Amino acid sequence: MLFNTKVASNCPRVLIVLHQEHSSPGRVGQELVKRGFALDIRKPRFGDVLPETMDHHAGAVIFGGPMSANDPDAFVQKEIDWIGVPLRERKPFLGICLGAQMMVKQLGGTVGGHREELVEIGYYPLRPTDAGNSMMTWPKKVYQWHREGFDLPSQAELLASGPTYPNQAIRYGPAAYGIQFHPELTHQMMVRWTTRGAPRMALPGAQQRRDHFAGRFVYDPAVRTWLDRFLDLWIGTAAAPVQFGALKAAE
Repeated sequence: MLFNTKVASNCPRVLIVLHQEHSSPGRVGQELVKRGFALDIRKPRFGDVLPETMDHHAGAVIFGGPMSANDPDAFVQKEIDWIGVPLRERKPFLGICLGAQMMVKQLGGTVGGHREELVEIGYYPLRPTDAGNSMMTWPKKVYQWHREGFDLPSQAELLASGPTYPNQAIRYGPAAYGIQFHPELTHQMMVRWTTRGAPRMALPGAQQRRDHFAGRFVYDPAVRTWLDRFLDLWIGTAAAPVQFGALKAAE
């Protein structure tokens, strides 16, 4: 699906923050559009400005990228600082991989690599906590692509864990979530990531390319179901704008 960056004035908007020139919000973007939201796509790395308030957005998603939340680049620190806006305003916020790590930094936590330099690139087990189980059913394995993880800030609640990187999903306040894994991944995105990022599959702990596609066949249906339920919980469905024809018919 192609995403139009021109935002319709009569649709509730979700702010989408991406980090590479050709990045896509993938399945998350598709599902938000299906729910009646318009996507306001911005890329601060390339000069886009983030809003000073969430008054004109229903929620925000910061996606992943090849950079680290510890990088000194100005746009990285600006994004970390900006996350304070939806957190203060208690608006729905979702950080995926790098976005989750940025949220942890905003909350005073730390981001870093595994002590044995292990990575997660492929499908890995996910274990929900009691708090996570009380929310919904979680997939047994999820797709990962990272070499850093995050600790658990004192104000955050752990929702799901994993054997290599223990903090996989967290919640802060009523509407802010951070997840280490990638439910947004489409088949086309997997092809692109495993092609351009092929050297990373030689890192310790990474799975081989064929295992990525085999894992998708087995585990993706449950991930898709989880994402659908999660988005219902996180942001719900936008009120559909009334069309002129429908209004006339109701009169």
